[in-house]
Formats: sequence, C-alpha cells, structure tokens
Amino acid sequence: MGSPALRPALLLPPLLLLLLLRVPPSRGFPDTPWCSPIKVKYGDVYCRAPPGGYYKTALGTRCDIRCRKGYELHGSSQLVCQSNKRWSDKVICKQKRCPTLAMPANGGFKCVDGAYFNSRCEYYCSPGYTLKGERTVTCMDNKAWSGQPASCVDMEPPRIKCPSVKERIAEPNKLTVRVSWETPEGRDTADGILTDVILKGLPPGSNFPEGDHKIQYTVYDRAENKGVCKFRVKVRVRRCGKLNAPENGYMKCSSDGDNYGATCEFSCIGGYELQGSPARVCQSNLAWSGTEPTCAGMCAALSLANSRS
Repeated sequence: MGSPALRPALLLPPLLLLLLLRVPPSRGFPDTPWCSPIKVKYGDVYCRAPPGGYYKTALGTRCDIRCRKGYELHGSSQLVCQSNKRWSDKVICKQKRCPTLAMPANGGFKCVDGAYFNSRCEYYCSPGYTLKGERTVTCMDNKAWSGQPASCVDMEPPRIKCPSVKERIAEPNKLTVRVSWETPEGRDTADGILTDVILKGLPPGSNFPEGDHKIQYTVYDRAENKGVCKFRVKVRVRRCGKLNAPENGYMKCSSDGDNYGATCEFSCIGGYELQGSPARVCQSNLAWSGTEPTCAGMCAALSLANSRS
C-alpha cells in the first residue's frame, strides 16, 4: 500500500486534478475579474469578454476605445487584458486642436478657447481696412478651420477736401482775375501713403477769364482707390451796355469794349462832323459817361448854325 499522506490526493476526481496541474498559479480563469476596469476621460469603452467568460475585465478580454467628438485617441484603439493583470496599452483622449491661424496683414483675430475643437475666432482689421472673407471661423472635428482665412484689404478711398473759392470780379479795364488757393492735401485712412495727385483745370495762381471754371483734384492710394473733390472758380466782368458806332462814323474801344474801365472813342467819315461826346468811359455804376455821339453832314451843320445865329 502507498503512504497514508498520499491517500487524500488520490481521492480527487481525475478531471479536476488534471485541470489544476495544467493552469499555472499566475493565470486567471476566463470568468474571473483579472484586470482593473478601464476608464477613459472623454471616451467610451466597449469590451468583449473571452468565450465562456462573464466579466469584462477577465483575462483575454478585448476592449475597443472610442473618443467622443472633438477628441482624438492617443494609443491603441483596442486593449487586451494580459496575464500580468495589465492592459496591453495606455490610452488617452485629447482634445483636437486646429493649426494656429495666420495673422492677417493690417489686422488680427481674437479666439475663444484658443485653437481647440469648437473654438471660435473672429477677425478684425485696422482702421482704413475692410475685412475680406468670413469674419468668424470655427475649429471643426477634422482639425480644420471652417471657411477660408480672412484678409484685410484697403478698399476705403483716400479723403481730400477742396478749398472754397469765392466769386472774383475783374479789376477795371481787365478781363481776367488771378486766382490762388492752397493745394488740397489728401489723406489715406489706411497707411497714409498717396501715390498720385492729379489736377484737372487751371492750377492755382493762373489768370482766369470771365466765366465758370471747374477744378477737380483726384488722389490715389497704393491700393488704387481714389478720392475726388471738386470746386468752381467763378470770374465776373462788370459791363456796361453795348455801344454802337454813329451812323457815318467810327467807334474804337479799348479792352473788350463794354467792360468796366473800357473807353470808346468816336469819329466821323469825311464830310461829317461829330456832335456829342468824342469819348465815353464805362463807369463803376455800369453807365457810360458823356452823351451819345452823332455824325452830321457839314452843310447841314452849317445851315443849322446860321439859323441859330
């Protein structure tokens, strides 16, 4: 007979004895909790126990990791519960981040929550510049910004203010007036730089003839926006009523013949004698001096003189 100490072991069922001998002491059963439960912040865990197992942390359990919208997985997307009671990898769900926006020239942007998922950034432009593109962009789930990057463009025309020139009156015996004014200076609201200043009309300091004269200044900035200002120079010549040469006579006038200060001289053809004023001047009250001249035949003039005597 065998030793009495071995008798209890011989009493075990053969199948259970075989199972105990085949399973190492460091291994767990499929229906026994083995690894710690998985918790992933901002993520969801979907586990499948091994065949015949009950617990989703048993040896051989496989777990799929999915991050929530706006987050991305760092690590393996599937974990396995290993014999060392550890999962096959460490994972984390990090918030997605879009690339840093480029700063627009002559402008900038302000963001809420930086460049992370669902963050909104609003563009703005410096004074004198206009925003081109979408004012607000959002960091999307694909780690790209919604819309196209905005830019700041100079679309505002430069400003220019023309002088105010009062009506000018020509001096006596003159038909023009010398008119001067300060050349207007344009101002660009963006960068302050003007490329061209173009004058249409007579320049300041010119002698302006009688009439209504249009003056126009046009300025351009570097973006080829233009600003325009216009004004008028009005010159008036004071005039008396038109005179006519006497019948059978001549009239010779200075200047324009009827303007203030002009002098008209009268004469008669042969055989006729001038009666009345030989010269008349257009006065400041716009009336002619003297009396209207006539040319009388000399015989008639002599008869008239004899009859009077």
